[in-house]
Amino acid sequence: MLYEGDCSSPAGRFAIVAARFNSLVVEPLTAGAIDALKRHGVAEERIDVVRVPGSFEIPLVAQKLGQSGQYAAIICLGCIIRGDTDHYDHVASAATSGIAHAALHSGIPVIFGLLTCETLEQALHRAGAKAGNKGFEAAVTAIEMVNLMTRLPRSRS
Repeated sequence: MLYEGDCSSPAGRFAIVAARFNSLVVEPLTAGAIDALKRHGVAEERIDVVRVPGSFEIPLVAQKLGQSGQYAAIICLGCIIRGDTDHYDHVASAATSGIAHAALHSGIPVIFGLLTCETLEQALHRAGAKAGNKGFEAAVTAIEMVNLMTRLPRSRS
């Protein structure tokens, strides 16, 4: 048996957890995610956006939302740009691990839509300029995963 998701209109609510830090980049990511959800049949009233201070704070909120039982998927959006210190490495590592943890402990798709870039220019390219919009792509991934999860065998309890 082959199990696969698709991009058909999914059921349920979607949450977008978006960092305010680096908003020049994150706002277009958020707009792209909302656009993708709407284009795939998710009504605006089924989309909640939660703003957090920065990418480091995303996992806690994603986990809490995931455990609420109100969402089919959570899309995490942020931007971490390398600076002159090792702060970038710590934030990127903690956010990545935390988002994976939130997915595994909530049992729903928690999508990693954080940009980890060397420069602001790279980030802007990935937020809708030359490299497409990674927020849009994250939302499409969420839709596909929601549809896949409904097709997987249920656990015996």
